[in-house]
Amino acid sequence: MSAVRRLVVEADGGSRGNPGPAGYGAVVIDAATGETLAEAAEYIGVATNNVAEYRGLIAGLTAAKALFPDEALDVRVRMDSKLVVEQMSGRWKIKHPDMKPLAARATAILPPSSVTYEWIPRAQNKHADRLANEAMDAGRDGRQWEASASTAELDAPARTPLPDRGPPGDAAAGAAKARAALAAARGAADTGTLFEVDTGASEEPEPTDVTAAPQVGWAAAPDLGAPATFVLLRHGETLLTPEKRFSGSGGTDPELSAIGRDQAARAAAHFAALCTVQEIVSSPLRRCRETAAAVADRLGLAVRIEDGLRETDFGAWEGLTFGEVRERYGDDLTTWLADPETAPTGGGESFAEVAERVAAARDRLTARYAGRTVLLVTHVTPIKTLVRLALEAPAKAMFRMELSAASISTVAYYGDGNASVRLLNDTSHLR
Repeated sequence: MSAVRRLVVEADGGSRGNPGPAGYGAVVIDAATGETLAEAAEYIGVATNNVAEYRGLIAGLTAAKALFPDEALDVRVRMDSKLVVEQMSGRWKIKHPDMKPLAARATAILPPSSVTYEWIPRAQNKHADRLANEAMDAGRDGRQWEASASTAELDAPARTPLPDRGPPGDAAAGAAKARAALAAARGAADTGTLFEVDTGASEEPEPTDVTAAPQVGWAAAPDLGAPATFVLLRHGETLLTPEKRFSGSGGTDPELSAIGRDQAARAAAHFAALCTVQEIVSSPLRRCRETAAAVADRLGLAVRIEDGLRETDFGAWEGLTFGEVRERYGDDLTTWLADPETAPTGGGESFAEVAERVAAARDRLTARYAGRTVLLVTHVTPIKTLVRLALEAPAKAMFRMELSAASISTVAYYGDGNASVRLLNDTSHLR
């Protein structure tokens, strides 16, 4: 009986925008010596992190098979993607339609019994990570990755040989049900049939860590497919902005100033360079529509109006400075600052009312744009409200946030209801 060749495949993928310009990297390593045997990387255009990670896995397994097409292999896949590792190990269901054919492709490359999966921290996956970033850098420059120009291995930490772990089957004990499903995937892929891993609940191994209560925060699965990513752009300056006057939806609806138009143009150039925005939604107020139009013209996109993104109605305070409101309506202002249920003087909106309106708009938009990156052009209060709600912070937290004119913030919303605040008040594009 011929000896089994032991290999390690390390793979990674990334997307600058999720979805956005994406690439993957993979490396095949001799498990006995720690020597690099092959590298692969590719810029794949606009894709999500998860798609890029699966593509990295496919490339790594393909390279391993190409190196030793006639030998029995024992391949240990090491990745920092919990999603890919758990799905390919059979412990998590594959629900997202973009992942199913990729999992089938990965399964079809080698016999499932010869491949096992291990999650590793990102710090231990630097070689593949650097390959993926080289591929994305190449794509940014309008070219493809070239192995001859790669420095990924030089920059990665030295490896030590992996200890012998016994026959390949030992490491996969307890995953027989998953292997059966994966073997079916291999057969389907060989005949050109698209295999769907979750064709029925009875055919799927249930996750081993299921609890009675829904998991949230760090306890939840880290990847649930591509989120709805809201890039929150505050409108550019109006003549009222530098004077810090209350300017809501019940006032004069001012246009952008010359400075505001320049800020909008700079924001448009920024998003054009990133190539990540897929949709644009704007508040109905003029300053937002003008800011959104500048970006839309640059990107060649249409603008959808969402009334729920309009600014607070500040009632009798519209057009006044904070000091003027303090002087004229001191008691009302004090109560308003302390109580989110209190409306401004003269029949404006309370923060609680705005939060309800903004949350309803958020829910509509996340359902409509699941898996897409959407630019929302809106105002101070809606942006702070979206961030506050994502953080599950109290209403008073809004007074602890700074939001400059034409600043960018980002919140991602996942299918399980969890949200991730990724950026707040970035103005680097205006410098």
